[in-house]
Amino acid sequence: MAFALTLGGFTFVMAVIWGSPLVEIMRRLRLGKQIRIEGPQEHMAKMGTPAMGGILIVGWTVIISIVVNTVQLVQNLEIAESVIIPLGVMVAYSVLGGIDDYQGFRKRLGVGMLARYKIWYQVGIAALAAILLYGVVNDAHGWIAVPTVQILLDIGLWYIPVATFIITATANAVNLTDGLDGLAGIIAATAFAAYGIIAFLQDQQFLLIFSFVVVGACFAFLWFNAHPAQMFMGDVGSQALGGALGVVALMTNQWLILPIIAFVPVATTLSTILQVMSAILSRRFIGRDIRPFRMAPLHNHFVLIGWSETQIVQRWWLMGILAAMVGIALALI
Repeated sequence: MAFALTLGGFTFVMAVIWGSPLVEIMRRLRLGKQIRIEGPQEHMAKMGTPAMGGILIVGWTVIISIVVNTVQLVQNLEIAESVIIPLGVMVAYSVLGGIDDYQGFRKRLGVGMLARYKIWYQVGIAALAAILLYGVVNDAHGWIAVPTVQILLDIGLWYIPVATFIITATANAVNLTDGLDGLAGIIAATAFAAYGIIAFLQDQQFLLIFSFVVVGACFAFLWFNAHPAQMFMGDVGSQALGGALGVVALMTNQWLILPIIAFVPVATTLSTILQVMSAILSRRFIGRDIRPFRMAPLHNHFVLIGWSETQIVQRWWLMGILAAMVGIALALI
């Protein structure tokens, strides 16, 4: 744990040093000038802010992970297989998100990759990771930890579709949460810290290190994303963080508590689904549009009723910390 925390701090320092040059590079390349801000009119002032800041998180997580694995390989002639899958999923989702972001910058309306196409790429990445988790990491078992049950349960081949859904859903949930300055980064960091503690309790050394390296990288990003943001995360970061979080949850076998630890992204996703379904069903059966929120996702609703961005982010973070505490407690039962 001491080494993991130190490495997380080192990642933070290195990423902060390179954060300002990254902001300048994105500005010169105009990576954000054509971005479309979907949300309250107050957000239109953010137009043009560099919007691929997630590169800072993914880049330094990859660099530090490779260095740690190389040192471990040289010293002990072993490689951390437990890091390869979450790191691979993070990079794959980051590339997909980067393509989506870049297409949005280059189109007049700021619309990136169409969702009906993007979802299949996401599912493909998640399915490959699920197969590897089932066949390699878990040695052809579908393990699941249930609070209060002292042994792991095996759900067999059902593990593959369930794991595919978890990874895909978490990637999109964190992506939807990325709507206010500092929100997605601080929520993701809290969730990774929680699973880092769980990995420590399970003596999963490399997964512990990976989790706190991600926490350090997220904190560095938040240095530049704090309100008013100098750069946004973009899909290149939010999808990558969500996908990697889903994999880490699966690798600890504590994926039943993921909806608790990731309470804010889950609530954000459910608010969007509820908003859309309410609009569709009310138009079909009542003849008029009825929606439970002024705007989805949920954080936009509170912006429109008068809460400031800082209030929302701080209160959501408090809920995220409390949810993480409950999740860790359930993992100990």
